[in-house]
Amino acid sequence: MLRRKPTRLELKLDDIEEFESIKKDLEQQQQQQREEVDLSATEPEAAVSLSTDPKSREQTVHERIGYKPQPKPNSHATQFGNFEF
Repeated sequence: MLRRKPTRLELKLDDIEEFESIKKDLEQQQQQQREEVDLSATEPEAAVSLSTDPKSREQTVHERIGYKPQPKPNSHATQFGNFEF
């Protein structure tokens, strides 16, 4: 491996201005996203998802992802037929 002397990095005024403009743009985008989230939270469907009842929260998640759980049969015939004891 070749060794070389460390490179000196200089921070220029243009670099600082560019960084600040990009930072400002990102903050504005984040602010707009927060406002969109706040607006969507006022909708009735979002209000249901914010409730503290865990059962309704679980149902809301299932509806959102399209999961429809099927109940398992508990009869002995089905268990014997599958050799489950």
